[in-house]
Amino acid sequence: MPVVVAVLRESAEGERRVALTPEVAKKLKARGAQIVMEKGAGASAYFPDAAFADAEVVADGPTALSRADVLLRVQPPTVEEIGHLREGTVVIAHLAPHLGPERVKALRDRKITAFAMELLPRTTRAQAMDVLSSQAGVTGYKAVLIAAERAPKFFPMLTTAAGTIRPSKVLIVGAGVAGLQAIATARRLGAQVEGFDVRPETREQIESLGAKFLDLGVSAAGSGGYARELTAEEREQQQQALANHLKNIDVVVTTAAVPGRKAPRIISAAMIAGMKPGAVIVDIAAESGGNTELSKPGETVVTDNGVSVIGTVNLPATTPINASEMYARNLYNFLELSLADGALTLNWEDELIAKTCLTHAGEIKHEPTKQAIEGASS
Repeated sequence: MPVVVAVLRESAEGERRVALTPEVAKKLKARGAQIVMEKGAGASAYFPDAAFADAEVVADGPTALSRADVLLRVQPPTVEEIGHLREGTVVIAHLAPHLGPERVKALRDRKITAFAMELLPRTTRAQAMDVLSSQAGVTGYKAVLIAAERAPKFFPMLTTAAGTIRPSKVLIVGAGVAGLQAIATARRLGAQVEGFDVRPETREQIESLGAKFLDLGVSAAGSGGYARELTAEEREQQQQALANHLKNIDVVVTTAAVPGRKAPRIISAAMIAGMKPGAVIVDIAAESGGNTELSKPGETVVTDNGVSVIGTVNLPATTPINASEMYARNLYNFLELSLADGALTLNWEDELIAKTCLTHAGEIKHEPTKQAIEGASS
């Protein structure tokens, strides 16, 4: 029997992406898979049921879940949805295990083989499967557009009959995928752009996009492409230098985040109080604690001195067509590691499969999650 790949309509509030597109459905069918989709699964991403010629559309989610050998999701399945899955089903999604211990327990107890795509090793071979990078690119792009719409100034320099308008000064904090895309977008809009990151190796990337690297005299090069924790002395030095610099900035986009951990606090309320009236901060890390002291997820805070602090939530869902296209390709490239002639065979010797696995055969396989949920004695 061919493997059955199921896709549901996303149930999380505000989520408009879908884990499968017609393009990827066609590829899966060519690999021998059978596809079952809940009615309207792609509608919010502007992929109508009629576009999925290679899928069987069923009336509701439980029907799709009960037939699934593999479930593809954008957001994590609910505990109720997990209950509809057969033991041994494979789930591939962004699972956020640190935010849903009950969900992880349900996956474990149901003996689901769950792959949390945010755990995927960040290697060259894994780039085509990296959902964090693909969705971060969307986030960085949209964050700058939000900032440009909110800002009371033009981004580009304009020469008019009424005189020359100077370009906005834009600072992008964090030079990961989201930050670099934000830099590129702000540059396309004509702003005067600076990029800041405590990892010195990002200087070349920032400057390659035509932005200036902001050097605050602190280096925090870490492992795995992420920054290390700053010492108290280093943090104080960084904070004072950044506070002085922010006084002349029109727009800040903060992008510093580490999956599974609270976002680093970079901009304090005192720094924001020192910024000029009309300045805008867009914090894309608001959902994970925020890079600024005033950030609130899904809200815009306007301070007494007229600075707007915008805490964004799930920006990829606001660009659902392209975000879904990239996400679906990421999942397909990961699933392709195990799919041949319509059959699914998991190769546990492959580090991409082994290290991305969250639960399997009644066990939590990701050690930090296992320790957090089951304790050191397990």
